[in-house]
Amino acid sequence: MSSVMAKYMTIQKRKFKHGWKVAKQSRVCYLFLLPYALLFTLFTIAPVCMSIYYSFTYYNVLEPARFIGLTNYINLILADDVFLISVKNTFLLAAITGPVGYIMSFLFAWFINELPRLLRAIMVLIFYAPTISGQVYMVWALLFSGDSYGYVNAWLMQFGIIDEPVLWLTDTKYMMGVIIIVVLWMSLGNGFLSFVAGLQGIDESQFEAGYVDGIKNRWQELWYITLPNMKPMLLLRTMLLRRLYPILSNMVSTDSTWDMLPRLPLYSLLL
Repeated sequence: MSSVMAKYMTIQKRKFKHGWKVAKQSRVCYLFLLPYALLFTLFTIAPVCMSIYYSFTYYNVLEPARFIGLTNYINLILADDVFLISVKNTFLLAAITGPVGYIMSFLFAWFINELPRLLRAIMVLIFYAPTISGQVYMVWALLFSGDSYGYVNAWLMQFGIIDEPVLWLTDTKYMMGVIIIVVLWMSLGNGFLSFVAGLQGIDESQFEAGYVDGIKNRWQELWYITLPNMKPMLLLRTMLLRRLYPILSNMVSTDSTWDMLPRLPLYSLLL
């Protein structure tokens, strides 16, 4: 057992020395990364570490922080009446919008990549427009407005599906569904564009070689050629996380709607 551990430690030391040698050779690259690393540490890592520290203390700004152990966490789980429900809703939202948005972005990019050049450029612009259009998602607040002037309510009432307007943005039965739709719509842009770039970067000679080697249909082409070449873009897409708070706060930004908003959806969507 000791000999195995000694060999393992020797291998790790060799890897460390090799890594340190490579890092020294790439020191210019690290100098270029230094400004971002400093800002990221100052405004992201440091606040997170401070939040973790203060979570174990009683701190009211006016007095020095006093260590209280796990009391805050115990109160959060046992005394807060919405926390566990909000955690459930948050995981539900992430479980639906994450995989579905990921798959939709890739499929749309794959289909549009097969279009003629001019038509492909137009479709890429249409799909990416929501990401670069600032407050464009406010159109959803108009679509799902809780009165008869909202387009969804107007259409449903026109076809006789409902008799009175539905409060899409304040009723807990519908609000989660509306937010899921908006988040999916907003999340297509960056991921879709990265997938299109990745598809455009695949060498056509690989497809020709695949046909020679026995690729018979587009699904085999996707599995054996496209996806392996798309690994960097697939990884990039997983890191393009979306913030939900700006979407929710702008969709229900008026004072009257905010006052009508139930506590449960508010807590469940702002985590």
